[in-house]
Amino acid sequence: MSDFPVLHTEHLILREIVDADAQALLDIHGCAEVMRYFGSDPLIELAQAKALVATFSHWRGEGNSGIRWGISQKSDGKLLGSCGFFRWNHAWRSAMVGYELAQSAWGQGLMQEALAAILPYGFRVMNLNRIEAQIHPDNLASLKLMPKLGFVHEGQLREAGFWGGKFNDFVQFGVLRREYIEQV
Repeated sequence: MSDFPVLHTEHLILREIVDADAQALLDIHGCAEVMRYFGSDPLIELAQAKALVATFSHWRGEGNSGIRWGISQKSDGKLLGSCGFFRWNHAWRSAMVGYELAQSAWGQGLMQEALAAILPYGFRVMNLNRIEAQIHPDNLASLKLMPKLGFVHEGQLREAGFWGGKFNDFVQFGVLRREYIEQV
């Protein structure tokens, strides 16, 4: 992957996250409500957001372990969140999907639109056979979103994550290439 793959949807541009996005990332990842189900504690300083930009860039570089798109609205270009694939296992042809969205953008269908754009990229360009999602059991919006995108509920992972000073469960979802291609 040399040039970053910019994706366009009806309302969004999915693009590379760059250093200039660090403050917007801090605003999003620094919000306790946004990070409540994300799987990590909120960021507290700009240096952490800059390190996150570098991490996303590294995923595509030498490590080639995933890809993360910045989600921005076509209307103003403002960064609203991010989505992408991580834990890319080339041998198994599988990856995890992850995402977050600024609280001001919740409830508008924007994450469904963004994920619907990256899933075909995962199956066709990354040659994935399986995409997984792990959702906190209290994250009702994401629990409703996964089936809309073709993901199948596969079970519960007990105390699989630790953030916010406590162990957290995840609801496991997965979608296979053949299932996704059949529904499109």
